[in-house]
Amino acid sequence: MLSTLNLVSSLLSGVALLMIGAGGLSTILAFRMGEADYPAIIVGLVTSLYFIGIVMGTRACHHIISTVGHIRAFAALGSLMSAATLAHAITPDPFVWGFLRFIVGFATVGMFMCTESWLNEKSSNEIRGQVFSLYQVVLYLGQGAGQFLINVPDETGALLYILTSVLMSLAILPVVLTRVAAPTLPKPTRFKIGRLWGISPTGMTTSMLSGVIMGAFYGVGALFAEQSGLDKNQTAQFMGAVIIGGLILQYPIGKMSDKYDRRLIILGVAIGTALICMALINHGRANGIGLLVLSAMFGGFSFTLYPLAVAYTNDFLTPEDLVPASGGLIVSYGVGAASGPLIASLVMDAFGAGGLFGFVGCVSIILAVFIAFRITQRETPDIEDAGDFQPMQNTSAVIYEIHPEGEEDEEEPELPTAEKL
Repeated sequence: MLSTLNLVSSLLSGVALLMIGAGGLSTILAFRMGEADYPAIIVGLVTSLYFIGIVMGTRACHHIISTVGHIRAFAALGSLMSAATLAHAITPDPFVWGFLRFIVGFATVGMFMCTESWLNEKSSNEIRGQVFSLYQVVLYLGQGAGQFLINVPDETGALLYILTSVLMSLAILPVVLTRVAAPTLPKPTRFKIGRLWGISPTGMTTSMLSGVIMGAFYGVGALFAEQSGLDKNQTAQFMGAVIIGGLILQYPIGKMSDKYDRRLIILGVAIGTALICMALINHGRANGIGLLVLSAMFGGFSFTLYPLAVAYTNDFLTPEDLVPASGGLIVSYGVGAASGPLIASLVMDAFGAGGLFGFVGCVSIILAVFIAFRITQRETPDIEDAGDFQPMQNTSAVIYEIHPEGEEDEEEPELPTAEKL
């Protein structure tokens, strides 16, 4: 038990450093491109390539890890991410930055796969729920803290890239120095998209449109702040408030879906997101507590859509299909996240900074209309047979192995340490 806690704590410390660096970098790049007066479509293209890298890396990184092992793969991918981050200082060319963002996205998903494999294999059924929850908290807090890196004075223009690269490099250490034997990477399993659509059109659509919303926010949220006249500190507060709001409000909103038809909760969240977007369009240029409250509410509602999609889909799956079906949800989310920044940036070029939340509001309305239609097409599932809602981020397919819904009844054997091998 003590060895498990030591491993989990060391892995989570590495995850925290990774999220601080990676979370800060995306905001820094979008804000700086805004300061350089790049068209929003260029910013959207650069950030879309990051999400494309994540989608492309999902299967490729599985092959890399299976071939060379977790530790070597984690070290190689971490080094690649760190080098790509430093390379941003060489040139401000947005097309070069787009290529570098693709590399960072590719490496990020691979590093998540390695970390989550370890967490999964070392988490017994008794502590799986606690490990999963703690992991999600670390993801959000690290990402939120990373937003404030933009406040670090950087007269040379290279210091922030150096700083984020150092954080990413330090994130490698807890894994490469572990004495615990490498975990078993779950084999990729095929679950046809058509079959998943037949099981839960609501889950797939909510997942994809959640990706559109999240991709748009992470991709051009900092650009919205810069174009709205917010300074660096205000931008950090705005981005951080959205992320922390997503952490705080996910659980109470999600738990309501355990008691009522999840579709009604998704419908309410979609409508709420649309209303908050309308308020942000009108008050996006405001400074102070009002903007932070609206930002936190936006994060609390919008960040809940993806885990609601997962929970609702799981209600119609057998335990054996939970992990395989996750691949379809990840693909649908990834397609949405890759397209979100591009479309949102086009709207911003046409209508100004407020176009971001105008676009997100429209996507939310489309989701609400679809959910309302689906409610008329399918009976309410039995609440007593439904699983429990779990707050979560979309990181890699391995996260579904840790998900408490995927617990096995039998007790997991203790893994041997390097000393016992």
